[in-house]
Formats: sequence, C-alpha cells, structure tokens
Amino acid sequence: MKSSVETLSPTRVKMTVEVPYEELKPSVDAAYKAIGSQISIPGFRPGKVPARIIEQRVGKGAVMQEAVNEALPKYYGDAVEENDLRPMGQPEVDLTEVPMNEGDQLVFTAELDVRPTIELPEFSSIEVQVEPVSEDAVTEELYRRVEDLRARFGTLIGVDRAAQEGDFITMDLRGEIDGEEIDNVEGVSYEIGSRTMIEGLDEALVGMNVDEEKTFTAPLAGGEHEGQPASISVTLRSCKERELPELDDDFAQMASEFDTLEELRADLRTQAEQATQFGQGIEARDKILEHLLDTLEIPVPDSVVEAEVEAHFADGSHETEDEDHRTEVRENTVKALRTQLLLDAIAEKSEVTVGQQELIEYLIMTAQQYGMDPAQLAQAMDSQQQAGAMAAEVARRKALAAVMEEAKVTDTKGQVVDLSATIDVDGDEDASEDEDADASKADEKTSDDE
Repeated sequence: MKSSVETLSPTRVKMTVEVPYEELKPSVDAAYKAIGSQISIPGFRPGKVPARIIEQRVGKGAVMQEAVNEALPKYYGDAVEENDLRPMGQPEVDLTEVPMNEGDQLVFTAELDVRPTIELPEFSSIEVQVEPVSEDAVTEELYRRVEDLRARFGTLIGVDRAAQEGDFITMDLRGEIDGEEIDNVEGVSYEIGSRTMIEGLDEALVGMNVDEEKTFTAPLAGGEHEGQPASISVTLRSCKERELPELDDDFAQMASEFDTLEELRADLRTQAEQATQFGQGIEARDKILEHLLDTLEIPVPDSVVEAEVEAHFADGSHETEDEDHRTEVRENTVKALRTQLLLDAIAEKSEVTVGQQELIEYLIMTAQQYGMDPAQLAQAMDSQQQAGAMAAEVARRKALAAVMEEAKVTDTKGQVVDLSATIDVDGDEDASEDEDADASKADEKTSDDE
C-alpha cells in the first residue's frame, strides 16, 4: 500500500491511497466465500460455489465491491497512521479505481478534517497579572464562612407576621392558561428570595399571610408550555424564619470538633486564607488560558463546528430560527474546540501521562458534581465508551497545570505569586472535608427541627 497527503488547509487534508491487487486478494477471496455462502446453486454445496459461477450469478463488480467495502476501513486506518494524521470527524471517501483484474489496483481518496499544528511558545515566557490577596478579602471570606456555618445550624421557627424575604415557606401552586388548569402542586417548600422558581413568585409571596391566596401572571419556565404566559395562583400554607445560634463556645462545640469559638474562628480563618489564595490561582489560570487563546493561531474545522452546533439543537428544545442564539452557540463551540486543541497540544508537548489513580479521582470528583454514585457513573461511562474521553480531560487539566508551573504570575503590586499551593492538577477547589461533614451534620439538624 502507498499513500500520500495533500494539505488543503490548516485543518483539512486530502489523502490518496493505492493498494495493489495482490494485497487486496485476501479480501477478494473472503468476498467470494461470503457471497457463495449466501446463494444456492444446484449441484454445489453452500460455500463451495466456484468463483466463475459466482461471477456469472452476481457479476464480478459485486464481488469486488464486497471486497473493497470490507477492506477499506483497514487501509484508511493504516494510511492515517502511516502519515501521522489526527482526524476530526468523518472522512469523505471517493473510490477512483476498483481493480477488476490482476495487475490492477485499488485507488481511493479521503478528504478529512485533522487537528492543526499549533506553534506553542515557551511557557516561561508567559506573564500575567492578578489581584493581590488582601486582608479585607480574607476578612470578608471569613465573615461569609462564619455566617454560612451559623445558617447551617440555624433553627426554623414559625412566625406570626406577613412573609418577607429570607423566610422559609410551604405553599400550594396552581397554573392555568386560558382557564385550563395545567399544573397543581401542594406543600412545596421554598426560600423567599432564592428566585429559583417562577418569575414573579418572590414578589408575590412578600407580604402574604398564612392561608392567603394571590394570583399573578408569569411565563412558564419549563414543560410543554415553556415560555407561555400563565395565570399562577399561590397559597401560603406556612411561614418560618431561621433563628441563628449565638456565636459562643457552645456553638463551636455543636458545629465543629473545636471546644472554643476562638479555635473555630482560627480554623475558619485558615480556610478563608486558602480560599482567597485559591481564587487568585483561578484568576491566574483563566488569564493564562485566555492569553494563549488570544495570541496563538488555533484554527478549527468549520464542518466540526457546524456538527457540534447542529447537535446542540437536535433535541428540539431550542429554537433553531433564533439566529442570535445560534451565533452565540457557534462562538462558544469555536472557543471550546480551540481550547481543547490547545490543551491537547500542550499535553503532547509536555508528555503528559494519566495514571489509574488520577482517573479514579477524576471520576469521584465528577460523580460528586452530578450527585451520583461513583460506581454508577463509571458503569455509565464504560457503557458509552467514554473512558478515553475521561482520560483526555484529565490530561488537559494536567497540561494547563504544567503551563502554570512555568508561567510568571505577579500581582498588581509587583509581587510574584506562588501557585503551587492553590492549584492542583484537576484545577478544582480543594474543598475541606470538615466543611462537607459540617454541612451534612447541619442539614440533618435543620431537617429534624422542621
């Protein structure tokens, strides 16, 4: 087999492959055997029909077509590997010569989109500037963490007044369109001000008393009537406010493993400092990535972009006629593909490898994000043959970490920023296990109080 490649653009090539008849002959013999087993000729056992008889019955062209169809994927794959190409998407294959006799050859061309060559800079030449870690920022983060912890261990108590923002209520909801009821639910729990449900609901609830009903009009946020204006009736059934515990040693003992409030504050301050430094690291990471995307030539194949855009709208949940939305989706797709190509190139240059333990850690992290059991997620990814995609994603994260290790990062005061303690390979927040445990403990208590 011989192959050659013609570059059509930075992301597309045309490959020509020539296969001698002798090399194709095993596939031709297999085609005769396969066709012979499918036809019945008097006087011949199935599978034992001579080649000349098969040619008389179906024609030699059909035999050669069967042989070529069976052999083509292998020759295509071999040619891709021989020319060190990295395809993106499906090729457009054209048969230009089909051998009908010994001495002829199979010739086909394949136009395919490929990963572009990206000229990467020396990572040590990259310089970005971030905001400094200030005492005010640490103090603000400490206050937020203290108040979050108080809220977790707060007690919900009933109130004898009109509902206000921040209250925890239960309510009944009914929706109608043109007098026809489309939904009716009872006993829905909700925090006023969270704005996670129907538009206008929070405004309607503020000022209502228990057992009072109010009606307002709002577009529906989901379902088959999504976007349509509906008449919404809300009835307030109960109203509670969160009573926060006093900040004292008793609270420290209830909410943590510490005996005193002073010890708890010291621990939360350490967490606040780490979180603030981590935020600085995230800013550096994002600026490094944006710098590379802005300064490097990273073309992406139009056909791959369009395929991604069409897939986005394929489920019918989006209006394809909305050109503004389509333009936004296309821009996001181009950026995502450029980022992927960039990080893949960095991973290759840095010779990034992904170990089994790293895959397990990434799987556990992803499962937590989606609220799934890690084993269940692993099974789903295996059934969808996503293990390779998972390894590629871990490699990309490690690639960006490799750039961060070499790039020069300073704050706006000119101080060099050390990122080693704030950004891990996964590029995700190093969440405190103690905080997670506290949150779980607090949730149990709040549930009991309710």
